[in-house]
Amino acid sequence: MGTISESLSTFYDTIAEGIGDWGLKLIGALAALIIGFWIIRMIMKAIGKAFETRHVDETLRPFLLTVIGFILKLVLLISIAGIVGIPTASFAALIAGIGIAIGAAFNGSLGHLASGVMLLIFRPFKVGDLIKTNDAFGFVKEISVFVTVIETFQNETVIVPNGAITANKITNLTKIGNLRIDMPFGIQYGTDIQKARDIVAEVLKNDKNVLAEPAPRVAVNNLGTNGVELLAMPYVDCNNYWDVYWDTRQKIVEALGAAKYDAPFAQRIVTMKQL
Repeated sequence: MGTISESLSTFYDTIAEGIGDWGLKLIGALAALIIGFWIIRMIMKAIGKAFETRHVDETLRPFLLTVIGFILKLVLLISIAGIVGIPTASFAALIAGIGIAIGAAFNGSLGHLASGVMLLIFRPFKVGDLIKTNDAFGFVKEISVFVTVIETFQNETVIVPNGAITANKITNLTKIGNLRIDMPFGIQYGTDIQKARDIVAEVLKNDKNVLAEPAPRVAVNNLGTNGVELLAMPYVDCNNYWDVYWDTRQKIVEALGAAKYDAPFAQRIVTMKQL
């Protein structure tokens, strides 16, 4: 009996000692987790202020903060695993396994993620730019790691997967700072070409939405079948693109009409021979 009592007493003491050690480790891990998250929050605030001070691009800023925050939290979790007694190598292997499983489940999405990282790093466009891509034409409102949000001139919100953008042509109309709009118009053969050019040049000069620099130009573009095709080439700010595209074109037509310039019409020269 004495031997059994001693064995049970030793067993209970061992369990109590083990629970006590585990409990202390758990309390220490919880304390480290709370303090660690608080420190990470302070670090992220400091990094955010540093980005603002150094004028880091607003498009790239959220992505960098997300990546840095994820890395810091991952390091904290691995450190806490070591405090609890979990081998860090096994913990890292577990995280790697979970990462592989998630990667297999979101294979297509990871392609968009990689494309989003490329867009944010190489920056072929930024938020606020006017772009054309994948049949979408409008201003960039948001660039995330998976999709790019474009607002068109029809107030449509187009959400384009980043993989589709990097796989196709991107036209950035804001990169230089202004756009040239080519507006062809025709006059009949036999009319005064220089006078027509002067009339159109005056329309462009007096249009508040047409930039003075670079200076607009009017030139002969083509000698067509039915008339002379001229081309008005005003430069505009991106925000005034459609105002000039529509309104200025109408002003040109009205000015030429007032000067008695008729639009070209189909003409045929018929030669008759007497037999």
